[in-house]
Amino acid sequence: MRLDGIHHITAVTADARRNVEFYTGVLGLRLVKKTVNQDDPTVYHLFYADEAGSPGADLTFFEYPGTPRGRAGAGMVHRIAWRVGSGDALEFWASRLRDAGVETAREAGGVRFEDPEGLGLELRISEVGDAPLTGAHPEIPAAVALRGFDGVRAYAVNPERSQPFLEDTLGFAPIARGQFEIRGPRRGGLYAYDPAPGRGVAGAGTVHHVAWSCEMAEHAAWRERLARAGAHVTPVIDRFYFRSIYFREPSGVLFEIATLGPGFATDESPEHLGESLSLPPKFEPLRTELERVLTPLPSPRPWARTSAGRDSR
Repeated sequence: MRLDGIHHITAVTADARRNVEFYTGVLGLRLVKKTVNQDDPTVYHLFYADEAGSPGADLTFFEYPGTPRGRAGAGMVHRIAWRVGSGDALEFWASRLRDAGVETAREAGGVRFEDPEGLGLELRISEVGDAPLTGAHPEIPAAVALRGFDGVRAYAVNPERSQPFLEDTLGFAPIARGQFEIRGPRRGGLYAYDPAPGRGVAGAGTVHHVAWSCEMAEHAAWRERLARAGAHVTPVIDRFYFRSIYFREPSGVLFEIATLGPGFATDESPEHLGESLSLPPKFEPLRTELERVLTPLPSPRPWARTSAGRDSR
């Protein structure tokens, strides 16, 4: 069994409207699913990805309105890296982000910046052979668009504690001190540690968990493997769009293993992903109540001809 790179990364926002405007309007991702947190359906769960809503490009947010800004610390992911295809792409993004009022820091092969709530982000030139996972935006040529996740960086007090678990249980390969790669049949992703600045505080602008991809047929076997390794792993949870198990790796970062499917087209046509509030069947009886309490959102694609050109839930 091999995990197939990153499935999705989930973070927290206090402001869904600004979140939509930044990730669709500035970064050019597609809002592919507008649904609710299945553990707390009174708040959004927003999914941004490429045009098809593919695992490997899927950044998601829980909205908790009014929650204070958090601070990444030990046992938390503090930076998310996307792939781009060239130095020209980095130049494009440095200019575009600057024009949007976003401060950037250049380094060899990359550009670092933060989202409006302080979530650490990075664009890195990548030459891996994985298929590029891109969104469509009229101001962003396909050649320079974001191409899916490259990896994540986490804070750890003692990352050596995690190495046997990552390698022997999950199949990560070490590539440098404190840096690992996981690669499956379709995709790969990087996972790395940095020294922890202290304890973190969960809140807006922090990562909740990172999910890794697996085949549906292997999901139960992954749970058994984790349990045999001594991980405190949840039962399999049916999230309707995929199935999930959750556990913490030894450095404290919350991991999920999520299945490659059924996918976001389960209840919406691919052409109209993310345009309406989607609810798994067990939450459908709550639709009227939820539409009343959820934050009205701006159109994620004001340039496109859709049936929802105005604010919608």
